[in-house]
Amino acid sequence: MKNRRSFTTTLIAGTLAAAALPAFAQPAPVTLLNVSYDPTRELYVEVNAAFIKHWKARTGQDVTIKQSHGGSGKQARSIIDGLDADVATLALAGDTDALHNNGGWIPKDWQKRLPHNSSPYTSTIVLVTRAGNPKAIKDWDDLIRPDVKVITPNPKTSGGARWNYLAAWEFAKRKYGSEAKAKEFVGKLYANVPVLDSGARGSSVTFAQRAQGDVFISWENEAYLLEKEFGNKVDFVYPSLSILAEPAVTVVDKNVDKKGTRAVAQAYLEYLYTEEAQDLIGKHFYRPTSAKAQARYARQLPKLKLFRIEEAFGGWEQAAKLHFADGGSFDQIYSIRP
Repeated sequence: MKNRRSFTTTLIAGTLAAAALPAFAQPAPVTLLNVSYDPTRELYVEVNAAFIKHWKARTGQDVTIKQSHGGSGKQARSIIDGLDADVATLALAGDTDALHNNGGWIPKDWQKRLPHNSSPYTSTIVLVTRAGNPKAIKDWDDLIRPDVKVITPNPKTSGGARWNYLAAWEFAKRKYGSEAKAKEFVGKLYANVPVLDSGARGSSVTFAQRAQGDVFISWENEAYLLEKEFGNKVDFVYPSLSILAEPAVTVVDKNVDKKGTRAVAQAYLEYLYTEEAQDLIGKHFYRPTSAKAQARYARQLPKLKLFRIEEAFGGWEQAAKLHFADGGSFDQIYSIRP
């Protein structure tokens, strides 16, 4: 009996001691919503899977990442109207600025929070043609020929469409020597556009699957995806001049602070700058900012003659005011199309 009491006493004491130890609870699972623009679906499917694995190994926390895609301008408006985005990975800084200007969802200096003005990758605009390039399209000025139908999305709703518009405008301004000539040129180009989809992916479908148009003004990465999927039906050419597109990313401060997801959302965006993510970015035909990844993908992403929006248009705020605001140059051009 003595030995039994001793065993029982020892068992109880051990149980109480174990209860006194701090509990290392598993971190609660977290869900992020990445609100992005049209052509990034495939990229973020892979990036998200890689980050989930990376974060689990680092912290033990399970993360689910949901994706929302559409025209960049429409996506920005959706966040402003209440879409619960943790991060916004939109097509252009001008759309992201709207999150500050319309409700203070992010701070004014949001672009200073991550490297390269919060752009972990860049892209540019190219011209996708039918296989064999039957209309012999080589440059922007071929897009105003009367025998050419052009597919491009609506710059009122699509960030990619704004890059397209400004690339064509700057080409014409440099070639023909004035803003007035550039406006006339872009007016002729849009007179050749039979339909304006709301986003870049919609225009891609219109061109490749519905077989409308002779040329599609496209993101470079989207052109490569079309070539992979419809290789016997499409080709693409680099114009003599194009624009350096800098899609930007940000945490949506109001939402992450409300939801308690700031730490994971910030880590997710920082992960985009890691070599692992930069390799995925190059794999999906975006232009990495990492020198190592740039070298790895140099053959498929050649050096081009590109201009920056700041040098040609004074930045996004100025460009949006002159060209895409109500009554701006796009409205003037499109209202008088034949």
